[in-house]
Amino acid sequence: MNQLIECVPNFSEGNDMGIIRQITDRIESVEGVKLLDVDPGKATNRTVVTFVGEPETVIEAAFRAVKKASEIIDMRHHHGEHPRFGATDVCPLVPIRGITMEEVAGYARTLAQRIGEELGIPVYCYENAAFTEERRNLASCRAGEYEGLAEKIRDPRWKPDFGPAEFTPQVALSGATAVGARDFLVAYNVNLNTTSVRRANAVAYDIREKGRPLREGHPVTGKIKKDENGEEIYIPGALKACKAIGWYIEEYGIAQVSINLTNIRITPVHIAFEESCHSAQKRGMRVTGSELVGLIPLQAMLDAGKYFLRKQNRSAGVSESELIKIAVKSLGLDDLKPFHPKEKIIEYLLEDSSERMLVGMTMKGFINETASESPAPGGGSVSAAVGALGAALGTMVANLSSHKAGWDDRWEEFSTWAEKGQLLKDELLFLVDEDTRAFNKIMGAFGLPKKSREEIMARKSAIEEASKYAIQVPYRVMQKALEIMDILKAMAETGLPASVSDVGVGALCACTAVRGAFLNVRINAAGLEDRNFADQMILDGSALEQKTNELEQEILAIVDKKIMGEKK
Repeated sequence: MNQLIECVPNFSEGNDMGIIRQITDRIESVEGVKLLDVDPGKATNRTVVTFVGEPETVIEAAFRAVKKASEIIDMRHHHGEHPRFGATDVCPLVPIRGITMEEVAGYARTLAQRIGEELGIPVYCYENAAFTEERRNLASCRAGEYEGLAEKIRDPRWKPDFGPAEFTPQVALSGATAVGARDFLVAYNVNLNTTSVRRANAVAYDIREKGRPLREGHPVTGKIKKDENGEEIYIPGALKACKAIGWYIEEYGIAQVSINLTNIRITPVHIAFEESCHSAQKRGMRVTGSELVGLIPLQAMLDAGKYFLRKQNRSAGVSESELIKIAVKSLGLDDLKPFHPKEKIIEYLLEDSSERMLVGMTMKGFINETASESPAPGGGSVSAAVGALGAALGTMVANLSSHKAGWDDRWEEFSTWAEKGQLLKDELLFLVDEDTRAFNKIMGAFGLPKKSREEIMARKSAIEEASKYAIQVPYRVMQKALEIMDILKAMAETGLPASVSDVGVGALCACTAVRGAFLNVRINAAGLEDRNFADQMILDGSALEQKTNELEQEILAIVDKKIMGEKK
């Protein structure tokens, strides 16, 4: 698995897209880097850019972007609502796949050193790339902003980690840059029905981890209390891993609470939204919606969708697209402008659009492709597809049962079954294409050269490994299809009686998936040289098939009994 990191530089220009285009062109000039998102803000005069790639390519693209920004953005004339101290204000690196945070921190420091030495820009390393604990917090590094930079970099305590410690003519133009390594951060704004920055800040202080200063007497105008070390005392806010400030956005004519969620496992987006709503309501305001800046992980959207469905006592076992739709509407992400999931969810942007996916075809297209002279998709992919249909039928009955009038106290029971069904359905849909990919790996192995002894041995080994994988995929189909039977049996026994025939059809589909996949296990195991592996897979597969057949008969007996009972 290739290592993958994300870079999310923030540039101090949000109005002139010609300038931003020049910067993003430099990013895209690096082969292997994928530009995912460009999100300009007029009032903040700031653009958040997101791109991904392997570490070395991302570092090169980031350096080129910082260099171009320092050439075409003049910080002496910059104004905006967001705190900033440089043309490239921050440049964080984020681990995405196959890489540790420690490794990412090393790359961040390498980038920081190159920016400082080659471009003459003061650089501060923050978060996990920081050299000292004091500099982990970005707000500390950026304190004083651009206007206070000339004095700050001359202070020995705030000497830049790399680059000049003096306010040179170059630094006057470019300002400073903070380079860091951090977890995935969600930048998120909550919209208020007010124009008051003071009231927006009140909400921000309520929710952010840092909270608000403890004051003597009046809570707003009173003197801030300090501890024995002279440090200001703060009353903690409601949410951990949450930073927030209030500001007015002239572009929209409203005040917002601007939120950075630094760990969405601790404070998810939907909890930040709900807490903002609660605080705003206490203060006589209303949250009208919210705005996502940059990208968001898919799971965060799915979690939000499930959260809001459960608040309604509704089944959360619905499709991925439905969960996202619920999340968008519940969070009001389309309040200020349209929200397009394919452009804002990172996993969707990372999908390989060049790969032809069977599951993306119409049903007619899939059937016609199966009927063509091409050997794939074959029985393995079809078995997985039939299994997915069985899971879909079981999930449908669970969702229908959760909404049955008079069964309101059982919605959670059925929602749990429906969520399990959705997971199995999605896994089997993945296996539809994975079975074809496994077949293609075998064909690729057979196509390897076999002129020398070394080539012959390498080819033989590749065929053996590909054949093993072509056994493991249909075996996985068997396992997942068998798990469907638990859902179907529960629905046959306790689900909506009017849908019991659907349960029966689901059982037939799941059983067909298991039997069909086992045929693929057996045929691919026949030519395997590793007989211990082959014999064990056939033995285990036979046990799965037998268990499935037994459950099929149990479920169909329940179905028949209920249908006959309905006739009476």
